[in-house]
Amino acid sequence: MRGQRHSGAIVNEPRFGILIAALVVAFAISVVARVRSTRTAVDFQLAGQRMGVITNAFAICGDYVSAASFLGVAAAVYAAGVDGAWYATGFAAGFIPVLLFVATPLRRFGDRSIPDFLARRFNSEKVRIVSVVMVQLVILAYLVPQAVGGGLAWELFSDLALPGLTPYSTGIVASTLLTSSLVVIGGMRGTTWNQAIQFLVLLGILMWVAVALYADGFDYSDSVAAASAEPLRSVVESSTGEVSTESTVNQIGGGAARFSAPGARYSRSGQFALLATLMFGTAGLPHVMNRFFTSSTGRAARKTTVWVIGLIGLFYALAVMVGTAARFVIARDVAEHEWLADISVEGVLRTPEHALLALGRLYGGEMGLSIVTTGALLAIMSTIGGLLLAASASWGHDVYEQHLNPRASRTQALRAGQLVVAVIALAAALIAMAVDSNRIPASVPSVVASLVTTAFALAGCALTPSIVLAIWWKKVTPTAIIVGMVFGSTSAIACISYSLWVSASDLLQAPTIFLAPMVFVVIAVVSAFTEPAPDVDQIWVRMHGSANDRKAERLARITLETTRR
Repeated sequence: MRGQRHSGAIVNEPRFGILIAALVVAFAISVVARVRSTRTAVDFQLAGQRMGVITNAFAICGDYVSAASFLGVAAAVYAAGVDGAWYATGFAAGFIPVLLFVATPLRRFGDRSIPDFLARRFNSEKVRIVSVVMVQLVILAYLVPQAVGGGLAWELFSDLALPGLTPYSTGIVASTLLTSSLVVIGGMRGTTWNQAIQFLVLLGILMWVAVALYADGFDYSDSVAAASAEPLRSVVESSTGEVSTESTVNQIGGGAARFSAPGARYSRSGQFALLATLMFGTAGLPHVMNRFFTSSTGRAARKTTVWVIGLIGLFYALAVMVGTAARFVIARDVAEHEWLADISVEGVLRTPEHALLALGRLYGGEMGLSIVTTGALLAIMSTIGGLLLAASASWGHDVYEQHLNPRASRTQALRAGQLVVAVIALAAALIAMAVDSNRIPASVPSVVASLVTTAFALAGCALTPSIVLAIWWKKVTPTAIIVGMVFGSTSAIACISYSLWVSASDLLQAPTIFLAPMVFVVIAVVSAFTEPAPDVDQIWVRMHGSANDRKAERLARITLETTRR
């Protein structure tokens, strides 16, 4: 239940050895990366654009698998059954449009960031500045739920708190501070290695929980049937502060919702809206798209995406299974464990995000809880690291190097990027500590997953239409792209804000399904009355031409630049 988030830790004296060991390894990797290769802004932000296919694929997965994935998907399935599985479907399917429409041409033409790609595609510094603002909004919207996830994981792991702070706030401060330090030290190369290793750890944890479940006699079909034998229940708090459970109302046709039937949290339109938002928003996530700029070529970017789809699909399949198991196992074992009764009401967890953590302790004791908590914090740190680097690339390169100090030295550019990391991390931590999860509508099964969905919606409305049209439509104009980004972002923010504060319909909580088509129309209409960018044919060759065509275009461009000099 949202109002009982701070109900006490499962373990009062947790074993910190695993967490400390993981942090020591992460810092060691960052230090080695700094010594070896973090000498310039390109090294810091893009690892010198020399990352291998498999390494980059694992790093993208580590970057993408956030608190919403590791904690939120299992929580959503635990709380809403089939409806919660839409998160896993949308998160995993989001890379299919990236593979088909974005990855290869983006890498062929792009250089350092999404704003850099759009600015060079349209030969417009106005496009660059507006897209920097859009990128920062998406990054901040994505950073906040990661920090919230850090607070939720820490408060369950330990009662320890910094002076003047709650365990929840302490988790936020610790996760953002540690991650920003890792990023500043190791840059993109160190973060890439850490993210690749961290994803392997997360995948290993889910596999361990799955093996423990099956060793305990778990059967997926039987667990679904058992969880569906009674109406799905949720924890609620009365006006007098009394806590109890009540049956969840089915949003499709009314009546009591069941774990195995759609409609527990979302109407039919809400299910499609959520799926569309998650799928379409992926292509506009700066920290994910920036990863493709670290690939050596467009072909390498495409191969990387194929690997990502396979790895991420396996991860989310396990997350759905774990969430299903938690609904059955926790209700079955609550009477045998006092600590489990403390964090649940009538066999239902107060905070759904604790589902995976609770399974970790059930099957591994305090050490199991430590392992899962370490994984949760690593997932949060991994995604925060990618987001901070994306912020550094957009501000450091697209604002500082291009406008504030065009003659910046390598050291100055590097320091500017590192300063941005610290500022953005601080802003996200402060916002996360102010988040009141009671303001999240009861129709969302996971606070963390819900907050991340807002970032996907903002990305899908503000950036994805511009990126897709910039790649695939010659006649789109710089003015239209600017208007589209502004219209998409303001409309998305208005819809999401209204839904969070007024408990509006599912469509407003995930508005991409109707806003993104409107953005496409707005861009098309404005393009019809404004001038397209110059040199579109050469740009098209660079994005879509054959290898020989691109080579000829590159030689012609170099010859022209030499002649001008």
